[in-house]
Order: sequence, then structure tokens, then C-alpha cells
Amino acid sequence: MKLQHIDIHSAITALSCALDLVGVDEIRHGKRVAVIARAIAQHLNWSEIESLSILYSGMLHDCGVSRIHEHRQITEMLEWEGAEGHCIRGADYLSACPPLAHLSAEIRYHHTRWENLLKLPVDDRIRLRANLLFLADRIDVLQTPFLNTGRILIEYPAIIDRIKTLSGILFAPELVEAFADIADVEAFWLAMEPEYLDEDLQRIGSHIPTTLLDIPALKELARLFSRVVDAKSPYTDEHSQRVAHIARQLAIDFGIKGYELEQVEIAGLLHDIGKLRVSEDIIDKPAGLTLEERATMHRHSYDTFRILQRVFDDSKIPVWAGFHHETLLGDGYPFKTEKKELDLECRIIAVADIFQALAQQRPYRHPMSLEYILNDLQSRVAAGRLDAEVVAKLTENADLYFRLAVI
Repeated sequence: MKLQHIDIHSAITALSCALDLVGVDEIRHGKRVAVIARAIAQHLNWSEIESLSILYSGMLHDCGVSRIHEHRQITEMLEWEGAEGHCIRGADYLSACPPLAHLSAEIRYHHTRWENLLKLPVDDRIRLRANLLFLADRIDVLQTPFLNTGRILIEYPAIIDRIKTLSGILFAPELVEAFADIADVEAFWLAMEPEYLDEDLQRIGSHIPTTLLDIPALKELARLFSRVVDAKSPYTDEHSQRVAHIARQLAIDFGIKGYELEQVEIAGLLHDIGKLRVSEDIIDKPAGLTLEERATMHRHSYDTFRILQRVFDDSKIPVWAGFHHETLLGDGYPFKTEKKELDLECRIIAVADIFQALAQQRPYRHPMSLEYILNDLQSRVAAGRLDAEVVAKLTENADLYFRLAVI
């Protein structure tokens, strides 16, 4: 079985960037939580493996959050009654992803008070790691209003004092003590500025060897993030996975096989990852979009392309996924790519995306019938927008593709 060299540090950092898109106005929350958690772990003399692991857990701790309104509640309040929901979802997503399953348990409890954690039948190591994530997460909530301004150097003593009052209640005393030790210097807080944060993460990653992942593991990593994307709206439930199934079958029908076939499926799973930036108010809108809303929606394929470049820099996956709104006329987005520059795989994913979307309910319409969908695709072919051969191949086995789209 073919193995893919993956820079796991860069991959997790890039996926953290995708999760940060949910915040829209609150970028790098996951990275700050990660860096804070790692700094406390190192002060407590955790091993390098444990410190690095908590860094990755911090970057992925909010993988159960895909809706912007939920993200705002989590990042604006010290405690929120509904916080456990995203912890459960995130743990569920990670447990199904072999490369990251070892982080699942601590994500499950990263919003649980220390006094409550002590009563739960949780492994001591997981208990402390989960609480460290909670502590780092809440430190970031308290510092966020003052980031990138001189006020953080005025306000940080009050943040430390506030955290101390929660020792033994929300947070483990040994974690609070370690935080107070390392945070009583200006450098701790100034390191949270975006350019320094990115530099530090890059420096940490420069010493980590690449990891070999087999294709099933790689697909599970892709499936994890497709689930996060599709959870933004009940109208997009399993959209990415179904697009991936349709695209894979089309690729098979065109004789594509082996590693290239697997890459088509991965591109299908990740084609909408940039949509995490788009508010659910736009995705769920039951009427036409304004010019501003349409512009916000249009950028998602470019965000997809850029995020995937960081993970799959030596493959065509970023192109095949990021070009799914290009047309043969060269008037698509985000690149207005001409027909001769569009790989067959790009054209396959474009057709698969439209086919599945039309078969799925949307806030502004009911699911379309197979007959309607085929007529719609043919009209796009006649207009020169979609590839005639791809649509013809799909039409030959229309019933099969329709089942892949809706079941």
C-alpha cells in the first residue's frame, strides 16, 4: 500500500487554521491555546513528547465547533452552559480518525471543571491534560480583548489574579501555579502576537520529522474535517462525503485507479473546507444572497486551496479541491481558470458537487428529482460551463449516482 509523507506538524497547524476560520474575527485562538498549554507543560517538566502532544491537542481542541454563533459563545464567556456539546462532537470526530484518536479523551473533557473531573472515572493523565486545555482556553478568552494592543501589559496581572481565584474549582492547583510562574513576565503575553506566534510554531515544527501515513489513515484525516465542515448546517449534512463518493465513482468510470483515485476521494472530502469561514446565517439563508454575502461565499474555494496547499504541497489535491467552482468558460472562481488548464479530476469534482447539492435539500428549495438534475446538468453543458464527457458518464449510471448522492 502506498504511503504518503506528511509533515504532521504543518498538517495540524493548517487544519487549525481551518478551524480558526469559524471565528471569523477571532483568528489563531487554537494556536494561542496550544502555545499556552505547551508552555505550562514544559514548566512542569513534561516530556517533549507529552508537551508536543498537548500542543497539537490545543490546536485541535475546538474541532467540534463549526458554527460561528457557537464559537462566539465559547470564546466570549468564561463558562457557557452549552459548551459540553462541542467537546462530545470533537471527541467523536477524533476517535474515528486513527492518526489523532489518542487526543479524543482529553478533548471530551476540556470544558469540565476540575472539581467535577476529580469525581469522574477518568485516567489521571487524561484528567490533567484535559484541564490544561481548559485552563489555556480560558486564559485566551480573558486576554483576547487586549491582544495586539499595549493594554495587555496593563491587564495581565489581573488575568493572573482571576485565574488564581479559580484554583481547585475550575482548574487544577498545580496547573494554576505553573501558569502564574511563567505568566508574570511581559514576554509571555507579547509572544501571542500573530507574527511571533506563527514564527514560534514554525520553529517548533522545523525539528519534527515527517510522518508516513497510509491511504486509509489519510482519508480518515480528511473525513474528520469534512464532518466539521458539513456540521455547519443541517442542509449540508454529509455533503462532502457524498461528493467524495460520487467523484470516486466517476473517476473509476474514467479508468482512474491507484493512488490518483484515492487523491480524488480526498479532494472531494475536503473541497469545502474553506466554507468554515462562511457564517451559517449565509448558508442557511432561505432567500437570495446580497452582493456582500455572495462575495463571502465565493472566497471559500480559495481558502480551501490555500489551506490544502499547506497539507498536501506535493500533490494535486489542493487544485482538484480548490477549483471545484471553475468553469470551462473561464468565468468561474476563484481563479477564472481556462478549460485547457482544468484537469479531468477538477471537472469531475465540479460535476459531483453540483449533482449532490441539487439532490440535497437547501433552505431555499426542496431536493430536486433525478430528472430535474440531469436536465440542469445538460443545460450547463450546453452553455459550455460543465464537461460534456463527465456529465455523459454520470448520466449512463444516473440511478447509481443518485443513490450515492442521497443515501
